[in-house]
Amino acid sequence: MEENRQHEDTLTAEDVLRYFPEMANGKAEEQLRDLEALYLEWNAKINVISRKDIQNLYERHVLHSLSIAKYVHFKPGAKILDLGTGGGFPGVPLAIYYPEVEFLLIDGRKKKLTVVDEVATAIGLTNIKTLHIRAEECKYKADFVVSRAVAPLAQLMEWAQPLLQDQQQHALPNGLICLKGGKQMKKEIKALGPGAYAERTPLNQYFSEAFFDEKEIIYVQG
Repeated sequence: MEENRQHEDTLTAEDVLRYFPEMANGKAEEQLRDLEALYLEWNAKINVISRKDIQNLYERHVLHSLSIAKYVHFKPGAKILDLGTGGGFPGVPLAIYYPEVEFLLIDGRKKKLTVVDEVATAIGLTNIKTLHIRAEECKYKADFVVSRAVAPLAQLMEWAQPLLQDQQQHALPNGLICLKGGKQMKKEIKALGPGAYAERTPLNQYFSEAFFDEKEIIYVQG
């Protein structure tokens, strides 16, 4: 009974399209649908997503990543750096959503970037590049640095600050946009220091699934 309930609750590409109908009936929809088979295949070879989590790919990875597109609209030609991308999140779903935006996905684990490269090639995603490099060594300049919960907020901002370009082209000033959650967020934001400007946006204002109840977008101005 429990297994059936978990299966019924598993989101599909159709559920993602319900939240993002603008992705339907085109290349973005095809790319979105192709992700499941590709990640299942590659995850069996190189473990980039936990065995338990891979069954919730569209909810916990794709939809979670796309929440950033609900929060801010990246302009064509914008440059986005995904710091600590792992298996390609949030970078791959965002690159599907924003085909005219340039994405650089960096990570210190080369084998995970192999998966990203193979997935991107398979679905014809041409606006992504990957780089096996530590954030401290990266010289790329981006409008925004995006990331999931790979480190405490203060550490993420320390890495992100030198990667942000001075020129502004969005209403939202250049900065760090990360996906986080949990009761420690007040403490993490306080650790940024008195001069920092940060915004917290709960994801349950965008999505109804229980998974998002304690998840947030944290924006820190650069």
